[in-house]
Amino acid sequence: MIHAINGLGLRDHSEAKKGSEETTARPRRLATRWVCGSVVVGGGRRMRSKLRVLWWVKAVGERVTVTVGRSRIRGEWEIAETGKLKKMNCWRWGFVGIVYAALVLTIGAVEHGRTQPTERISGSAGDVLEDNPVGRLKVFVYELPSKYNKKILQKDPRCLTHMFAAEIFMHRFLLSSPVRTLNPEEADWFYTPVYTTCDLTPNGLPLPFKSPRMMRSAIQLISSNWPYWNRTEGADHFFVVPHDFGACFHYQEEKAIERGILHMLQRATLVQTFGQRNHVCLNEGSITIPPYAPPQKMQTHLIPEKTPRSIFVYFRGLFYDVGNDPEGGYYARGARAAVWENFKNNPLFDISTEHPTTYYEDMQRAVFCLCPLGWAPWSPRLVEAVIFGCIPVIIADDIVLPFADAIPWEEIGVYIDEKDVPNLDTILTSIPLDVILRKQRLLANPSMKQAMLFPYPAQPGDAFHQVLNGLARKLPHDKSIYLKSGEKILNWTAGPVGDLKPW
Repeated sequence: MIHAINGLGLRDHSEAKKGSEETTARPRRLATRWVCGSVVVGGGRRMRSKLRVLWWVKAVGERVTVTVGRSRIRGEWEIAETGKLKKMNCWRWGFVGIVYAALVLTIGAVEHGRTQPTERISGSAGDVLEDNPVGRLKVFVYELPSKYNKKILQKDPRCLTHMFAAEIFMHRFLLSSPVRTLNPEEADWFYTPVYTTCDLTPNGLPLPFKSPRMMRSAIQLISSNWPYWNRTEGADHFFVVPHDFGACFHYQEEKAIERGILHMLQRATLVQTFGQRNHVCLNEGSITIPPYAPPQKMQTHLIPEKTPRSIFVYFRGLFYDVGNDPEGGYYARGARAAVWENFKNNPLFDISTEHPTTYYEDMQRAVFCLCPLGWAPWSPRLVEAVIFGCIPVIIADDIVLPFADAIPWEEIGVYIDEKDVPNLDTILTSIPLDVILRKQRLLANPSMKQAMLFPYPAQPGDAFHQVLNGLARKLPHDKSIYLKSGEKILNWTAGPVGDLKPW
């Protein structure tokens, strides 16, 4: 009998479910030979792969189900022949194979935490995650002309579904939130609803070039019509700026660094997806949030909880951006290229540039999901991994992750230094089983998932509430934020000449 190893998708035929996608009515013949504990399997064109894992093939004629990733070998196979074990660093691959086999056998036995009790984060982190901000702060929402928000959205409804949509849903949430006050005199915070990312290319990517002018125009408006901005020059105001590099308003890092944060926002609290330590585009005190991922869409792609996690490492996305980085190595600081070059033929890695319709389902079948940096260090994959219980493998040096004061990323994810990407397989296969299972139990905690989403309508503990929690923890404001009569700190004419043009 062949033992079940869900991580490779090789299972005892007697345990295979009738009608599942991994079984067929008539088994095909599978020619095999041993190479140092690795089974080389072949079944014609496009069906050939080497499983670098110690395996036990007992007898010719025995039937097994083989699935390596999603694009390699699938279906029911019958052992046609066996070969002799050859000496090729057997001690090395044998050890790796035994460790990996034991790891995935046990994970498969407990179904990767899908039916296990969830685990709550103990200590202050868990308490912070479940804080209720209602009653701890009041927010005044400026009523701006619709050209700053609603009309922009009417022009291009795609803004509701792209990864930068947090600025839209945060506005909608605050309008009906119990923390909203219509009396600005009692407000702790002031919010200016400006949709700076809702200027999209035909491909759906935001153009940041008008954003600085748009933001300047909005600030000039509120400073002229209300007295509250001028009291602090924005120190008790917050803005949602979900661009690639936040309020630096550019999608290329070198340009963003050159621009720096829009000078008029230097004293405000910025709520942004971009987070990287010691970076000019991240002010101290900013609140880092997850990118927007559509909750309803992900809900429709949930698969049965008992589905085994048959993919060890999963990733879909670019490895090279030939159009913008033809020489390679600049995009993602070379980290994605290193993933491809080192692991494109590794059967433990299901990685590709193709984005299948089963993308969400695949993540629910994976143990680890790669979350490497791209042009910016953040991406929606982080949200998707948490929602689907796939351990996020974070490859982005110095990244500041969403709600890091509430979500214990070290306990639910795996950090990999960019320079260590070539050792990714060794690092992941050496993680102790009990550590993997605990990460999965923590990821199964509903409060962990809820904190990553911007649902509409809002729900307790969601990302909206985490933003408010972050704002509440900054209270009370220090008296030093209030300016003396006639005092000015910000230079309204600073920045590129193009930013000074009327919007």
